[in-house]
Amino acid sequence: MTTAETAPPPSMRLRELAFGAACAAALRATARLGVADALGDSPMSVEDLAAAVKTEPRPLRRLLRAVSCYGVFTERRDGTFAHTDMSRLLREDDPHSLRYITLWCTEPWTWDAWPQLDEAVRTGRNVVEDLYGKEFFTYLNEDAPESAEVFNRAMTTSSRQSARDVAQFLDLSGSSSVADIGGGQGHVVASLLEKYPSLHGTLLDLPRVVENADPRLRAGGALADRVRIVPGDCRAAIPVKADVYVIKNILEWDDDSTARTLRNVIEAGGPGTRVVVIENLVDDTPSMRFSTAMDLLLLLNVGGAKHTTESMVRRLTDAGLVIGDVRPVNPYLHAFDCTVPR
Repeated sequence: MTTAETAPPPSMRLRELAFGAACAAALRATARLGVADALGDSPMSVEDLAAAVKTEPRPLRRLLRAVSCYGVFTERRDGTFAHTDMSRLLREDDPHSLRYITLWCTEPWTWDAWPQLDEAVRTGRNVVEDLYGKEFFTYLNEDAPESAEVFNRAMTTSSRQSARDVAQFLDLSGSSSVADIGGGQGHVVASLLEKYPSLHGTLLDLPRVVENADPRLRAGGALADRVRIVPGDCRAAIPVKADVYVIKNILEWDDDSTARTLRNVIEAGGPGTRVVVIENLVDDTPSMRFSTAMDLLLLLNVGGAKHTTESMVRRLTDAGLVIGDVRPVNPYLHAFDCTVPR
């Protein structure tokens, strides 16, 4: 265990940070090779692992030794490798799997974009359009379909996992309807409907998104009779009436888009409506390294930003909402519980 006495000196720590790309690349290689899936509950030799994932044993040992320094796998005295709590998260079948999140954060476009971070900081605008000549998601869908697929799977995994936390966190016992605005495939609204059997829900997102909605919400699904799926852009209009509106991880655009979305929610709900905004924050959170890294990635690819508590409060109050409570949902999400004034 690293302690204050055994921690590396500042000069070595900075060297380690400067080599951060090596750690990211090693995690990506480990995930792409499927090492975590090949390694079972019992320790395995590098030779057996190499045969399972079709690599050469010697470079595989070097790769595993590198990630083991960060707690991803552990090397035993006899030279075999075993799982740790972190390495199991790279397994595709783990219920808390981070395999596709790991791949998404290290996709080929990221290696083009990160070296341009100083330019993004200098100008305040994303660099992806300069690199590829088109808007980020257009580039993904037209020129990088494999990255687009990784993105979709990563977002599905992340949304499914956080939806359980949101459903457990939110008390909707006094409400009859909930609308998930910009809710992707609808994992949050599905989890809420499962928690509250008398609740009715609506999922609103872009047409190409909701056409792949959670099977529980589609025709024939277990929750289909209690949900409406509405294709639309929440920045343009929200043709949905509900007691509670949930807005999770979408207020990361430019200020104008955020203001329009909040204005549309207020107009749709009317006085007395409850609005719950759930976001990652770049302050007052135990996940600062993770959240600030995502914040910089947003600057690079879409010109967006994660919020501080203060900036989120300012945007919500400027829109006309009254904030009643701000609480953590889990280690990396905070909920702003608001009301439209009467």
